[in-house]
Amino acid sequence: MDRADAFALLTEYVKDQGLIRHMLAVEAAMRTYARKFGEDEGKWGLTGLMHDFDYERWPNPPDHPMKGSVILRERGVSEDVIYAILSHADYLTAYPRVHPVDKALYACDELAGFVTAAALVRPGGITDMTAASVKKKMKSKGFARTVNRDDILRGAADFGVDLTVHIQFVIDAIKPLAPELGLLQGLAGEGD
Repeated sequence: MDRADAFALLTEYVKDQGLIRHMLAVEAAMRTYARKFGEDEGKWGLTGLMHDFDYERWPNPPDHPMKGSVILRERGVSEDVIYAILSHADYLTAYPRVHPVDKALYACDELAGFVTAAALVRPGGITDMTAASVKKKMKSKGFARTVNRDDILRGAADFGVDLTVHIQFVIDAIKPLAPELGLLQGLAGEGD
């Protein structure tokens, strides 16, 4: 499945623009990590782009991501991409994160969501965001409370990357998409 076909499938199943932007952000982080580690950028990007495409229709475990995996398999998506997507769900213990792409997806998923949320409340959006400002927001339990901080910490540790370096890496990977993701300017009156 090429990226154009993947995006068409994604937009067939997902109408929520926030969820689409999330998957685009995870795709950007995954592609950038693939480039860094000499992995297949297309495959890693596809994994990030499609990891939640079934969530809007089937948000409850284990339907998400199991129902999506059936659809992806029918569309000819490679088993390693499907496996990585299945492994990002902690409740699917039959799919432990063992491959670099599995670990990268888990490490980037929650963090990309948190970075996006933090950018939306900064006057400068993501443009001047640093890892330090994200880490400060992580300490605020009331901020983006649906994002599991333990998953962010565990994801970085399992992927074998320093948390601060990882946060900055994901910020920098998402930054080029800031106009498309609505992250150039946050809401007025908020700060770090």
